[in-house]
Amino acid sequence: MRLNSGQLPWEATLPNPPVYKTLDGDITCDCLIVGGGMGGAMTAYRLSLSGASTVLIDKRAVASGSSHANTGLLQIANDKSLTACINTFGEANGVLFYKLCQQALGKILELPSLLDIDPQIIPRSSLLYASTPEDVPMLRQEHETLTAHGFDSEFWDTDKIGAHYSFSKPAALYSRGDAETNPFRTVHSLIDKAHSGGVRIYEHTRARHYEYSADGVICYTDHGRIFAKNVIFAMGYETQEMKKDRGAELINTYAIKTRPLASMPKWHEQSLLWETARPYLYFRTTPDGCIIAGGKDEQLTGPDRRDVRVLSQCQLLLKEVEALFPEINGVEAEFSWGAVFGSTRDGLPYMGPHPEYPHCYFIEGYGGNGTVYSMIAADLLADTLAGRSRPELELFSLTRSAKPSPAPAVQPT
Repeated sequence: MRLNSGQLPWEATLPNPPVYKTLDGDITCDCLIVGGGMGGAMTAYRLSLSGASTVLIDKRAVASGSSHANTGLLQIANDKSLTACINTFGEANGVLFYKLCQQALGKILELPSLLDIDPQIIPRSSLLYASTPEDVPMLRQEHETLTAHGFDSEFWDTDKIGAHYSFSKPAALYSRGDAETNPFRTVHSLIDKAHSGGVRIYEHTRARHYEYSADGVICYTDHGRIFAKNVIFAMGYETQEMKKDRGAELINTYAIKTRPLASMPKWHEQSLLWETARPYLYFRTTPDGCIIAGGKDEQLTGPDRRDVRVLSQCQLLLKEVEALFPEINGVEAEFSWGAVFGSTRDGLPYMGPHPEYPHCYFIEGYGGNGTVYSMIAADLLADTLAGRSRPELELFSLTRSAKPSPAPAVQPT
């Protein structure tokens, strides 16, 4: 699957990334991670701290799949509101999901002090604004739900929004505790640290097929075999080529990064911006004085068709930036790209075991919060492999039905 189209911005920010050899020969390990994107990187780093014998392989270079197209917004709030999660899954499960995201973001914010390559993770606030006046009651309800369960949320009216930004909207929720990141640097910094902690990394190593036995899994590559007690598949959207998840949906999405601005527009705390419309637009700034904008989602097509659509869709994104911030009218896009994006029908990611794949676990961080989901999965699966029970995995079960499951009798730790 060709995941990305157009010109991506991140490689220039790490001109000499670490490189790793291709597997040549047979090896053994406790855990094999298949995929060198955000999910695989988070898990490799987490397992390196536990001392487990771990191998990570990627058929491409590290961080060159979906993580290469990631726009780097990290939030506690999800595409599905807390109110909607409670309505769908029940109060205990809905709140648990948001608390797990909050906990994961806290751990992500600790990473810069723990890694050797700066991942450029920067704390940010967020503004979720009403796209239309009809969305205001929904925003007010969400504000009440968030505050009732201990999450940071302020309800802003039109005047307050206009006092802090170049634009005004019918209403908005302002919250703290979120972040932005450079996803390319983050993946490389995590894998570099995992490698220094003993994880064996192999790039350009394609898994051809697998044999499952009572004792583990044998992964056959082009030039060797990997004998693993357990396998974690962290292949992102390409997982759908291996097994179809009935609740997963793939689309095309688009993004731009502007040229550096002479000065930032009126943009309170350079917060992350997004809206209530679905599909939604989102905006952030970068440390080098640019703006990233994303959205304009559309039906999944072949990569050739997406290649053609990049220019027109990204021109529309540029107009959206100018509409919010008229003082930078005439700003140009330096990078424009499109990519495959995945979500789930019920709004939760997939992570955990699958009955048809013994000794295997999956990380499918589908949705707009994939980096945060990757941190959740890394923690839950690392504990599971170490023999510690994590009933929270039931919430993200790959075999879950549309009917809400009973709440796990746990609190996030």
